[in-house]
Amino acid sequence: MIAAIVCVDASLIVRFLADINPDSIYQQKWHQWQTKEYTLVAPTLLVYEVCNAFHRAVVAGHITREESEEFLDRAVNLGLIFYGDAELHPQAFEIAQRYSLPATYDAHYLALAERLGIELWTANRRLFNAVQSSLAWIKLLNAPKP
Repeated sequence: MIAAIVCVDASLIVRFLADINPDSIYQQKWHQWQTKEYTLVAPTLLVYEVCNAFHRAVVAGHITREESEEFLDRAVNLGLIFYGDAELHPQAFEIAQRYSLPATYDAHYLALAERLGIELWTANRRLFNAVQSSLAWIKLLNAPKP
């Protein structure tokens, strides 16, 4: 049996790592993917974005440096398959232009998912809202606000 493949972005991984409540939608979705033996992929950019997110959380005083180091270690050891080939960048540029995205970072995730013909899962509501009417394969996983 061939397991399904999904692309995940940094917003989802940061929330998954930071929200350790087993009842959180991020933990539940991760458990579902693991149980069904999904293969999770992302552009190498994900590690840079996750690292930056945890650095900013330390600077803002939301987490300790030790917590950020633990989160980053977990992030790079989640078993994700990373893609970092040069062809991804022009494709991301074209997608950013096509959807008038403010930057090309998010477009790299879209480019990888588009190339592989798979779903992209994000917790980034702005990205989702910007493209969901054209891209049925983008999926939003975002906890409701209390």
